[in-house]
Amino acid sequence: METYRDLSTLAARWKSAVVWDGAAPLRVTHEAALRGPAMDELAFNAVFAPSEEVRGGARALIAAAATATGAKLASIQGLYAARGRGEIHGFTVPAVNLRCLTYDIARAIFRVAKRMDCAAMIFEIARSEMGYTFQRPAEYSASVLAAALREGWRGPVFIQGDHFQVAAKKYAKPEARGPELQAIRDLIAEAIAAGFWNIDIDTSTLVDLSKPTIDEQQRANYERCAEYTKLIREREPRGVTVSVGGEIGEVGTKNSTVEEFTAYMQGYRRALGDGVEGISKISVQTGTSHGGVPLPGGGVAQVKLDFGVLEAISKNAREKWGMAGAVQHGASTLPAELFHHFPKAGAAEIHLATEFQNMVIDHPAFPASLREEMAAWTREHCKDEQKEGQTDSQFFYKTRKKAWGPFKQQVWTLADKGVILEDLEKRFEFLWQQLAVGGTRATVEEHVRPPDYVPAVPAGLKIG
Repeated sequence: METYRDLSTLAARWKSAVVWDGAAPLRVTHEAALRGPAMDELAFNAVFAPSEEVRGGARALIAAAATATGAKLASIQGLYAARGRGEIHGFTVPAVNLRCLTYDIARAIFRVAKRMDCAAMIFEIARSEMGYTFQRPAEYSASVLAAALREGWRGPVFIQGDHFQVAAKKYAKPEARGPELQAIRDLIAEAIAAGFWNIDIDTSTLVDLSKPTIDEQQRANYERCAEYTKLIREREPRGVTVSVGGEIGEVGTKNSTVEEFTAYMQGYRRALGDGVEGISKISVQTGTSHGGVPLPGGGVAQVKLDFGVLEAISKNAREKWGMAGAVQHGASTLPAELFHHFPKAGAAEIHLATEFQNMVIDHPAFPASLREEMAAWTREHCKDEQKEGQTDSQFFYKTRKKAWGPFKQQVWTLADKGVILEDLEKRFEFLWQQLAVGGTRATVEEHVRPPDYVPAVPAGLKIG
């Protein structure tokens, strides 16, 4: 794949398709070019161009072209507010974490969405994933928008910051607390600027179950979430109300309760104060763990998921607090027969990640030599994470996600990725059916009004 030497090369490559000089919004003169192989090249340059200037120019061009053709960055707040008012129900919004092949897998998702007339779907990436997959917000946003352009998508594009999480160990150290809290503030600013207009604040790591009352257990959680919510409101673009999520139960710990949620919300609203838009959803623990628990002989352990938690907290969230409902994390490795239960339980949103990375790296078409190279990398760079009694296969299952960044370009340029993407597309179609999001385009468009986000033309770039 060709990389552009400089902004002049980029401009020359795209002068027959768009006009963009800073005097007016980007104008598309040859829309077919946005749907063809030239977009593959532009997306590649937005990620891998050697020059930071060229990467920035490619990302800005993608964002401007997306706005011009109707693929618009958006907040899902309006849809969730309508759900909180009881005006809509019956489906659970899938939020998909893309750790690898982001552009290609997003294309598959947009193809499914077009076939199923679905617009209730979210692309997301967690704070931790940004680190080990080497995908900062601006790059991730560009990859998703480029996929939307390539597939001719018209409609809102929801991009979400997942698990903007405070590290409990750092928070517990007085000398590290300030820098850790500032890191989240900085990430919020970076994400909003990149079009992440949906952000999940995860301060559930600060819950202290040793405290005598539920309010005291949740206090650091709700106070810090309120602080970050106010920061988001100060930084959100004009005409955008960022959809903010909170969390009361860290995934992998004890199951959440309505009493915990009530204490959290009462404290959160006190800390937030009057006149500030609060969270639109709440993440809870129902018995899952991120990535699942690998078994010594292969496979992943079955979990006992408590749908009663989802149903009870979702009902309370809507009826008492006007929120969309509860969010299910760590769900992609659950048995297929469970997914249709989430809409019935009133779950507002479900987060899906690990299964898709597994489908890529475990696929027969994925080169065995590359898989072994990635495994060798984890043995060298993640060896401190291997627990006593853990088999090599269990260790690689838990740590291989951290190899996506170092091997990003090798995976992106796989020769036989088409068959892998076909299987992923089938899986997305199955999940969208189970979560009942087919046919949601009209509902989404009724409640969501994306703004015209027009990025500034980078200095030195003039096209057409």
